[in-house]
Amino acid sequence: MSDNRKRSAGELGFNALLFIASLVLLWNAYKISGFESISSPGSLPMAVALAMVVSSGLILLENFRTPDRDGTVFFKDILPPVVIVMMLFISGYAVLLVPLGFLPTSLLFLFVSILYLRHGGPVFAFTVSLASLIGVYVVFRLIFSVLMPAGIVPEGEILAAFGRIFTGAN
Repeated sequence: MSDNRKRSAGELGFNALLFIASLVLLWNAYKISGFESISSPGSLPMAVALAMVVSSGLILLENFRTPDRDGTVFFKDILPPVVIVMMLFISGYAVLLVPLGFLPTSLLFLFVSILYLRHGGPVFAFTVSLASLIGVYVVFRLIFSVLMPAGIVPEGEILAAFGRIFTGAN
């Protein structure tokens, strides 16, 4: 490793969390079957977790030995406000997906995200959001038959109505 390496903002804290998570994983892997034998169900998870503990521990030790900081600022260079806002949008999407369903939640998420990131008008954001959602819906729901949370939109009835229109049924 280079002697002139400097530590970035948040690097020491992240590596400490990684080391702690590795220890937790090692403990949970041990609880599977202990040290019964090399072919026990927990032996592979323990080996992988042990490799994680050793490697993250060495990286953490190297971080402690690197006292100099480079010029990075955590909330400017590592985790800027735009990333925090998008993380909040994604969290909101995850919370609303089941109660509202895929279609309205995705339309809302795309609309708000495009509006925020592009700083454009709502007509453009809505048009792009709707076109994107239609494309995603056609590919994943109609072509690949991926089931998505229905929520408040009566998707089954709408698809059945389209089916009746195109098949000529009454």
